[in-house]
Amino acid sequence: MKGMSTPPPKIRTRSVGFSYDGKTVLRDITADFPEKSVTAVIGPSGSGKSTFLLTLNRLWEEIPHCSMRGSVEIRLDGGFRDIQEPEISGSWLRRRVGTVFQVPNPLPMGIFRNVAFPLQLMGIRDKGVIRSRVERALAEVRLWEEVKDRLSDSALSLSGGQQQRLCLARALILEPEVLLLDEPTSSLDGEAAEAVEELLVRRKDACTMLVVSHYLDQVKRIADAVLELRDGTVVRER
Repeated sequence: MKGMSTPPPKIRTRSVGFSYDGKTVLRDITADFPEKSVTAVIGPSGSGKSTFLLTLNRLWEEIPHCSMRGSVEIRLDGGFRDIQEPEISGSWLRRRVGTVFQVPNPLPMGIFRNVAFPLQLMGIRDKGVIRSRVERALAEVRLWEEVKDRLSDSALSLSGGQQQRLCLARALILEPEVLLLDEPTSSLDGEAAEAVEELLVRRKDACTMLVVSHYLDQVKRIADAVLELRDGTVVRER
């Protein structure tokens, strides 16, 4: 870890294992992730990095023929909660644990509605509040100036890099406590990637982030901690 002291953990995983269709992908992942920091999750292709992120927000439950073992605890509402607890719904969890996928997944609707959609799901109806938060989120990812005159256009009309920044804005609009990012800059040009890196470093004062990255230079620039996976298990944690 960088700095003089290690922050307390925000996430704790204990003996996490995961299988697709009976094939083991993760084995005995035990690690702590400090709050208000950026942890880079690194390792060769096929080492289980993206799958590991799915265990932290229960999105794996949407995939058939999967099974998970072990526990994931996240400090929420003042104490650690096992995210598998029956009283914790997936929707409640994902409002607090946002996700940005490697492949952008804009909704088939307008640019503005894409970013506003999470607020509307929460029941927020004040148009002024919604517009202000959408504009702020788009500005944070440096997309506002590019789209402010065509907010009703389909999000599918945006370039790949713009779609990725749109999805990041949609994840940020709920101000999550944890943000999981799978190769968030892989489809961005150098300038946009730099802007996203700066955003992540700036945001860590209010958010705990795990970032899957293949770019070691990027890891050096943004990461406070590193978790390296190989063949589905931890080979280095620092």
